[in-house]
Amino acid sequence: MPASTLSHTRLDAASPRLSRERRALPDGAHTTVHVGRFDRGAFALSVVPVEPCSTLVEWCAAAGADHAIVGGFYMRPGGPPLGDLWVDGKALPTTPFDSPWDRCRACVHADAGAVALLAREEIEGPPRGDLLQAGPMLVRDGAMTVHPGVDAEGFSAGSRQFDSDISAGRYPRAALGLAGPDLVAVVCDGRADDDAGMTMAELAETMVALGCADAMNLDGGGSASLVVDGKLVNTPREEHGLELRGGREIATALRLSPR
Repeated sequence: MPASTLSHTRLDAASPRLSRERRALPDGAHTTVHVGRFDRGAFALSVVPVEPCSTLVEWCAAAGADHAIVGGFYMRPGGPPLGDLWVDGKALPTTPFDSPWDRCRACVHADAGAVALLAREEIEGPPRGDLLQAGPMLVRDGAMTVHPGVDAEGFSAGSRQFDSDISAGRYPRAALGLAGPDLVAVVCDGRADDDAGMTMAELAETMVALGCADAMNLDGGGSASLVVDGKLVNTPREEHGLELRGGREIATALRLSPR
């Protein structure tokens, strides 16, 4: 999927690098992809419960957070979060994912300045630091891990906990990736005539193209949102293409803070 960069901002390691790209999809459709790159030596990632639920840009303004991306799924309306959630080594109240998918679904784990993307079952015992579970895993060791017709993390089998099978079709999507020294926060627009959104496989292919060795899917649809320098950079939309001013309210976020 070739991409054309519409805008690109780069300052230094202590500042995020933001780009906006138009990506051509295999059937000739296009979508807009917003990419924030954060140097891992200059930025720390933390998991934040958004209580009460609010839009990401509203939470950032209230919390004084300059940079953040939507976190995991939640039971609407108003929460609680869906999947495992830990902050500062303490488990927070959530609705767990259905078994057996609760063990294999992807999570982001941030501890002592290090960030890893891995399956929940790969962490033995209570996790230290912060953990947020979402998924599916998109990329592992530089290779795509989602493929049409394969339901490795049970998002089709366990779709009763969601509005629909989130792994099917094109939607606005959000993802987090690790690319060399960078944390890569990505959101794609969708649900518009000139923004088709992406399938999960197309999102995975995009993360590989952006240089990610590992990447995972975050909450999408109207919740897909990325804030850089205090501004919402993408255009969230509801199911029928109606623009959601500020996006949908969310229950968790991933904050990127200068060290």
